[in-house]
Amino acid sequence: MNKRFYIEPLPRCDFNNLSGKLIVLEGSDGSGRTTQIARIKAWLENKGYAVVNCELARSQLVGPELELARRGNVLGPTTLSLFYATDFMDQFENVIIPALRAGFIVLADRYFYTLMARDLVRGADPEWVQKIYGVTLVPDLVFYLNVTPRRLIERRWQKASVMDYWESGMDMGLSRDWVSSFLIYQQRLRNVFLNLQKTYGFTIINGNKSVASITNDIVAQIESLLNTPA
Repeated sequence: MNKRFYIEPLPRCDFNNLSGKLIVLEGSDGSGRTTQIARIKAWLENKGYAVVNCELARSQLVGPELELARRGNVLGPTTLSLFYATDFMDQFENVIIPALRAGFIVLADRYFYTLMARDLVRGADPEWVQKIYGVTLVPDLVFYLNVTPRRLIERRWQKASVMDYWESGMDMGLSRDWVSSFLIYQQRLRNVFLNLQKTYGFTIINGNKSVASITNDIVAQIESLLNTPA
C-alpha cells in the first residue's frame, strides 16, 4: 500500500512495502491518551492484529538525555525543539517504519503534532516547523482528545498533587501562579490544535465523555479503516 508524505520522504530511508497502519492519538496530559491506547491495543490484539506502541521522548538515541534536559531547564526554545525533533525522527526511522514494513499496526501516543503545537505556542515560525516534520508519513488515522483545561487540571490533581513545569507553561512567564499558568497555557495549546486540525484533518474527539464512549468512537473508525480494501 502506498503511503503519503507531507512534503517529501525522509532521505536515505526505505519506504517500500509499508503494509501496516499508523494510528495516532493526540491530546494534552490528562486527556486520557494512555487509557485509550491501552484499550485500543487490547481490542486490536483480540482481533488478531500485531501492535507496536511508540511515545514521544522514548528514543534509544536521545530519550534519556532529553529527559535530563527537561528537568534541568537549561535549553532555549529552539534547541529544545530540535532535541525533540531528533527524538521523534529517530523513532520514526527505527521504530515506526520497520513496524509498518512488517505489517504491524503502530499506535502512536502523540505524533509530531504535539511538538509542532508546543513550538507554535512558544512563537516558533510555522513554516520552519512544518519543514522539519514534512519528511514524515501522513498517518492513516489521527485522533485529538479535546478536553477543557479545567477538566485537565481536575484530572491532574486526582492523579498527582504536583504540577508539571512544561505542561503548565511556566517557562513562558504567563503567570507566577502555577494553576493560572496551566489554564492559560493549555487553552492556548488547545486553540493551536484546533487550528492545526484545519490543515492536517485529524478527527476531534470529545475527551470529556466517558472512557467507554471515547473508545467506541475511536474503535468504530479504526474498524472502518481495517475493513477498507487496500
